[in-house]
Amino acid sequence: MSGLRAGQVADAVGVNVETLRYYERRGIIAEPQRSLGGHRLYSEETVTTLRVIKAAQRLGFTLDEVADLLEAGRHHHGAPAGLQARTEAKLAEVDQKIADLQVIRASLVAARDAGCDDLVRCAETDGCPIPFVQIATRAGAPE
Repeated sequence: MSGLRAGQVADAVGVNVETLRYYERRGIIAEPQRSLGGHRLYSEETVTTLRVIKAAQRLGFTLDEVADLLEAGRHHHGAPAGLQARTEAKLAEVDQKIADLQVIRASLVAARDAGCDDLVRCAETDGCPIPFVQIATRAGAPE
């Protein structure tokens, strides 16, 4: 019986052995065959799957999203919730995060350029560039 032992797979992919076991428990990778001595023996396909998982995670997909994509690929070739649809949704998320980060960056640059050095004092001035939320107090409302 041939195959790669857990340590070999972990080294090839850059994960630890516990990650392999976790992915097995979650059903993300297939349970490997066992040697006569009881050692797990993984296929080369498992190494490829693990590389796909790590690459998808670097692209911003969560492990649950990756698991769904792998499942769709295994059983529903061309399913509407496949890679194309998920990629479009992930692109929209990334674009929103970029927009949010641009606002944050602009606020930080404005605060730096305005010489803000104390948040409370800055918040009390009219020229403060930091976008503090203005809370209107109502009569009888707790402050």
